[in-house]
Amino acid sequence: MLGAPGAVVEEAAVRGIQQSRGLDMHVHICSELQPLRFQSQLTRTYTIDRRIMAPSDFDAASSVFPETIGKAKSNKRLVGRKVLIVGAGQRQIVDADPPIGNGRAIATLFAREGAAVVCLDVIREAAEATVQQIRSEGGEAYPYIFDVRDASGIPKAVADAKATLGGLDGLVLVVGISRGLPLHKITRESWDDEFAVNVRSHMLFAQSSLQTLDPGASIVILSSMAGLRANSGNPAYETSKAAQMALVRAVARAGEPQGVRANVIAPGYVDTPLGRDASRHRKGRAARVPFGRQATGWEVAYLALFLMSREASYISGQTINIDAGSLSGTDGRPMRLMGWGKL
Repeated sequence: MLGAPGAVVEEAAVRGIQQSRGLDMHVHICSELQPLRFQSQLTRTYTIDRRIMAPSDFDAASSVFPETIGKAKSNKRLVGRKVLIVGAGQRQIVDADPPIGNGRAIATLFAREGAAVVCLDVIREAAEATVQQIRSEGGEAYPYIFDVRDASGIPKAVADAKATLGGLDGLVLVVGISRGLPLHKITRESWDDEFAVNVRSHMLFAQSSLQTLDPGASIVILSSMAGLRANSGNPAYETSKAAQMALVRAVARAGEPQGVRANVIAPGYVDTPLGRDASRHRKGRAARVPFGRQATGWEVAYLALFLMSREASYISGQTINIDAGSLSGTDGRPMRLMGWGKL
């Protein structure tokens, strides 16, 4: 089990359930300012910053699998697919073991599963780093540098991606920004900028793609749990994420004649570079994490993989939460503290 915060303990915390999954993992419980590490013979060390974990006695290791940390074997679920991923780079942070972002995880996983991908990002170095990672694993990927605020350039970006890949049957919209402003500090300019990136660009990418996507294609929009409840003190971001959920229903209807599906993923707290920074500055965020840990970018990527694959051929117009039950009301508190007895 997990030790108390501040303790320095090393123990073989995983025996029965982890060994049944083929994992021989060790959990390092470190001080508040040091990371908590999961080690496995199948994987390299995976680090979870202690500050992003719920202050409860949940055994976080019990929900960690090879898929959780991007080390599962490929099942080639996207062989022959051609996908444009908008927002495939990730922000650099100062961290000894930085987490992977959602966009990079999605691009990398799709390539591992056999897809050819165009990695679009506004930052050249970020897009090229994702492409380099994919190519180092033998995958097919191409960088595309573009600022989604440039509304007039979006049709060309879609056309260029299709020309590069020799077709297009998938679109993933990961790109998004947040200024983190409370209501009384929002300006017209800040509001318009967040909506230009988070909503207008998504509408225009979907609009342009629907004119050129192959029949049976899939569109996936990465939204947020913030669009479902207003508790972050960040109304522009929350509203833009709610708008994405409304938008996807219209996109799904428009794509119906060609069999093009469109769905939204709404993650809860995820240990991405941006998420880790947010957790360090808002300690209360960590107190609301089910399973004793935040999600990883890989877990978000696996849901995107399912929605992109033919396995989800009858799912469209949906918003699918990936929050370990946060919206069910548990908010990371042990159930026995709510009168449910010992788990």
